[in-house]
Amino acid sequence: MKKLPDAEFEVMKAVWAHEPPVTTHMVMEKLGEKNWKAPTVMTLLSRLVERGFLRTDKIGKERIYFPLVTKDEYLKFETGNFIRQYHGNSFLSLVNTLYGDRQLSDSDLRELMNWLEEKKEKRK
Repeated sequence: MKKLPDAEFEVMKAVWAHEPPVTTHMVMEKLGEKNWKAPTVMTLLSRLVERGFLRTDKIGKERIYFPLVTKDEYLKFETGNFIRQYHGNSFLSLVNTLYGDRQLSDSDLRELMNWLEEKKEKRK
C-alpha cells in the first residue's frame, strides 16, 4: 500500500461514506463543496483503480466502484508511517508530542490506562 495524494484520499473518503457499489455521481455528491468537475473525479477514480484501492465494473454506460481497501486499513497504514517517520516508531514520542505541554484530564488518563490494560491482557 502507498500513501495517497490528498485529492485521491478525499475521493476515497467519499467512497467509504457509501455502501458499495458506488457510482461517480455518488462520489461527486459527497464531494459537492469542492466543485470538482466530473472528468476530474473520473480521473481520480481511475488512478485509485490503478493503485489497487478500488475495483470497477461497467454496467451499461455507468461505472461502479468497490473499495478494495477499508478506511481502517488505510488509517492504520498512514498512522504507522507517521509514527515511523516522525517519531522513530515510538508511541511514547507521539503521545508526548500530542500532550507534552497540556494536562490530560482524569477521564483521558483512565481511558488510556484501560486501553493499556486491554493491550497487556491480549499479550498474555
